[in-house]
Amino acid sequence: MGAAVWLMATGQAATVDGLFLLLTCLTVAAAFALYVMYMIKRAMEATDQSAAKPAKAAATPAPAKTAPLVPAEKAE
Repeated sequence: MGAAVWLMATGQAATVDGLFLLLTCLTVAAAFALYVMYMIKRAMEATDQSAAKPAKAAATPAPAKTAPLVPAEKAE
């Protein structure tokens, strides 16, 4: 956005090349602004969702398995 202001202040935007440069600067600034707005919206949604869902109580862990069950061999 600063580059667009600089082009206007110095008069370089009055030429055809300057006009296209000005349009390019404004397009890049608009894309960056949209990206920042999107990231702020995602951050706000993430904080809203985490605040809305209370933490669940810690569940008791399942007992650990000692060994896999294998059929016993017949002793002769």
